Amino acid sequence: MTQKKQVLILCTGNSCRSIMAEALINAKLGDCVEAQSSGVKASGAVNPNARKLLTDHGYWRDSYHSKTIDTVLNTAFDLVVTVCDHAKETCPMFPKAVKTIHAGFDDPSGKEYAEYEKTLKLIEEELLPLIKKELC
Repeated sequence: MTQKKQVLILCTGNSCRSIMAEALINAKLGDCVEAQSSGVKASGAVNPNARKLLTDHGYWRDSYHSKTIDTVLNTAFDLVVTVCDHAKETCPMFPKAVKTIHAGFDDPSGKEYAEYEKTLKLIEEELLPLIKKELC
């Protein structure tokens, strides 16, 4: 069996977009890719609406949580994806240098639940094909 490619989804707070992307990648591309997420300045909490949305779709795992970048810096990722402009600008250099791509999504935090659904759909339509092309 071939080893799965490793992808890191990086944003600022690691409470919403990056966790939604991590869950989607693991659910939809899990046969060839394993995703993790972290934040440049992790909030320490998962956005309740993001968690509800992922649970409703059957994507939520109890292992998903908001974590800081230093917890994943030494992981040998095949790809790092920034999903917000701030993370793109402050993305650290990884010791095991990898390809980095940017796919920005507006933060639905503080907005109506429908905005979270829209963001999840955009991540699925725009980010998943990029990941698949790069790693699968």
